[in-house]
Amino acid sequence: MNHLTGTKHRQALMLYLVILAMAALGAGLSDNILSNYFKDAYQVTAFQRGLIEIPREAPGVIGVFIVTALVALGDIRIAAIAQALMIVGLLFLGFLTPPYAIMLVFIFIHSLGGHIWYPLQDSIGMQLIRDDRQAGKTVGNYKAISTAFGMLASLIVFFGFRYNIFSFTTPVKYIFLLSAAIFAIALLLLLWLRRMQLSQPAPDETAEATPVPETGETIPLPVQPALQRTALTGRMKFIFRREYKYYYILAIVFGVQKQIMFVFAPWVLIELLNKKADTLAMLNIIASLIGIFFIPALGRLLDRFGIRKMLYADALSFIVVYLLYGFFSAGFDGGFLARAGLPVIFVFGLFIIDRMSMQMGMIRSLYLRNIALRPSDIGPTLTMGQSMDHIVSILCATLGGIVWSAWGPQYVFFLAALFSGINFIVARIANINESA
Repeated sequence: MNHLTGTKHRQALMLYLVILAMAALGAGLSDNILSNYFKDAYQVTAFQRGLIEIPREAPGVIGVFIVTALVALGDIRIAAIAQALMIVGLLFLGFLTPPYAIMLVFIFIHSLGGHIWYPLQDSIGMQLIRDDRQAGKTVGNYKAISTAFGMLASLIVFFGFRYNIFSFTTPVKYIFLLSAAIFAIALLLLLWLRRMQLSQPAPDETAEATPVPETGETIPLPVQPALQRTALTGRMKFIFRREYKYYYILAIVFGVQKQIMFVFAPWVLIELLNKKADTLAMLNIIASLIGIFFIPALGRLLDRFGIRKMLYADALSFIVVYLLYGFFSAGFDGGFLARAGLPVIFVFGLFIIDRMSMQMGMIRSLYLRNIALRPSDIGPTLTMGQSMDHIVSILCATLGGIVWSAWGPQYVFFLAALFSGINFIVARIANINESA
């Protein structure tokens, strides 16, 4: 979408920000409360909670094949299909309380849409960046919009569950229906963005071209949507290059970190401390409120200190948080820490810091952009990285549930801290162009 003219580019950027807002609001009303849904509606154990991540994370692996099959449609239309899948899954979960096995099917459909959308939202957003010198700031602003509307979702969840407007034990789950309606708005806006893109004249095919290192072929400088161009030229349906090996390693480590943050960190609050959806929503509100200011600042820090130093900070944040999580979960499980008062407040703080640490994901995206051999590699490589991190996520969730049940929750977190040390190694040895 870099071929859009000045006015149209600004309009497309504003429309994209609204789409981000709607997608974040919808996700906050569904994805962020699924652990409480599983506990309240189905009374799952820690072991079962880990197994649920197989149908929930498998779409992250399958997503790369679906994106490849639909590649001729372009990023935006595939993103619209992703919204439609999330809507279908949520409508069934909202109107029904299906048997456990059937519920997992609808969770799979909803998750499939989400996992197709996540890399595409980054790919679309990076196509709208015009000034490389402010790339970190721009991506930080994107994330700040998502965080602000994630906070709004948490406010809705908090008041909805605190005052019994929403419940997971009623025949109709209105929270899921509301989320589906918001995703429908995002779908319509994506179609509008697509029409705006098609209304622009095609880029000049005679424009100056840049050579591709491996093949010597040339690509016109005006950037087309990455996945769409791949299909039209018949090149590179899958992106797996040795030049991106350190990005793949970061994606794999993120698969471990993500499962800890989304599954086992909330499970400390739900299982060990018996906290409900309203408590987790309040913590998400605080994290989002901080994130509105933290994320743009993180973008500015990226521009100031560079990717390598921020990769070091990323690794350190996860190591410290998960070591502390291990200590406190051992204390709660073993009975030598009180399940009220200061220990609980400290764990609430860890939960919030963990959410902040997850925002470091923009560092990985900008690292890939920094090392990409050509712009059309970015979208497919993000999708490939997502597939790799989800393979690890599935294994981590299953093994984490076993470790939690057999040896204790603390070892789940200690292992996650150990894996996070790999980020330090990558930051030290990766080839990063800090002048870009």
